[in-house]
Amino acid sequence: MAFGPAVGYIHEVLFRQLEYLVALSRERHFARAAQACFVSQPALSEAVRKLEEELDVPLVRRGRKYEGLTPEGERIVVWAQRILADRDALKNEVGALRTGLSGRMRIGSVPTASGAVSLLTGPFCAAHPLVTVEVIADLQSEEILRQLQNFEIDAGITYLHNGLSEHFQAVPMYEERYVLLTTAADGGARSTATWADASTLPLCLLTEAMQGRKVLDGVFAEAGLRPSPRLETDSVATLFAHVRTGLWASIVPHTWLHVFGVPQGMRAVPMVEPARSVPVGLVVTTREPGSVMARALADVARHTDVAAALERLPGESGAR
Repeated sequence: MAFGPAVGYIHEVLFRQLEYLVALSRERHFARAAQACFVSQPALSEAVRKLEEELDVPLVRRGRKYEGLTPEGERIVVWAQRILADRDALKNEVGALRTGLSGRMRIGSVPTASGAVSLLTGPFCAAHPLVTVEVIADLQSEEILRQLQNFEIDAGITYLHNGLSEHFQAVPMYEERYVLLTTAADGGARSTATWADASTLPLCLLTEAMQGRKVLDGVFAEAGLRPSPRLETDSVATLFAHVRTGLWASIVPHTWLHVFGVPQGMRAVPMVEPARSVPVGLVVTTREPGSVMARALADVARHTDVAAALERLPGESGAR
């Protein structure tokens, strides 16, 4: 018993050292890593140096500024991420057994899934009132999987591509389909729009680097077309602001209409020829025992009919 507090202190120091090393790997800058950990830069540097002494390997390439981790450091960071994730998972599991789930849930999402995220966070927070939810809603699919593997987020909502690694498991949620936003005067007579129709309009689209735009470019290419947007943006809000002026048309996922609505004076009509959809779902790691937060969110996803909630476009008089 006499050794209990001392052992606990040693463990806490080790955890802190590992947290600092992970932050340094993520931020790639001593000052930013220290700021992220709410400590001074000298304190963080000294803790990392002591960890190097204890492990008897160099972890950081040091020059006049941060030059990256050594090969040994890169390997230790992987272990550090696992150890810290297991510590947090254990705390959450014990806390859930005592008083119910509590702590912070981190969800990463592709931008187009913002509407779907809200359909999960509502029932999740109602079922677990002691949990705070953080949603990072501007991630690319590859970044979501990377952050899941590095334990930076608990769960991700993203496109479900074929060949998902065995390190992940998915809960399908809905099929993302696409609509043309056009002026009421132009779209008044049409109930659908072809991709060829859309290619002739003054389009406002997301930039080519964004995942949502890549999906659209793929469908255009399948139809033998290449879009020539008059305006591009990396902001969904900016895209809708331009469409709202009535000077631009756009192609957007139908789920966005549940968040932003249909701009006044505009119509939203389904895209056809080809009619395409992309599966979207919740993704978590298969690592056991894993995050109790992720398990709880996956349970909500399995029991929430997200597809039905998103099926009807705002303003439609009946189901599709």
